[in-house]
Amino acid sequence: MTWATWTRILAFALIVAGVLGLAYRSFTYTKETRTAKLGPMEFSVKEKETVNIPLWAGVAAIAAGSGLLLLAGRKR
Repeated sequence: MTWATWTRILAFALIVAGVLGLAYRSFTYTKETRTAKLGPMEFSVKEKETVNIPLWAGVAAIAAGSGLLLLAGRKR
C-alpha cells in the first residue's frame, strides 16, 4: 500500500474515534484485583472504573483526521 492509502486509513480512524468520543463522552471497564489468597481460596475485588473523554480530545481527533485526509488527497 502507498503512503496516501495509509494516511487515509489513519485519517478515517481518527475521525471515527473523535465522533465516538463526542457521542459517548465516557466509557466504563471492570478492573479485577486479587486481594488475598488463603490456601485454595482466592478473594478478589472487582472495581468499576470510568474514563471521561474530554470534549477537546474528540474535536482534536476529528480535526487531525480531517487534516490528514486533506493532506492525503493532495497530489505530489
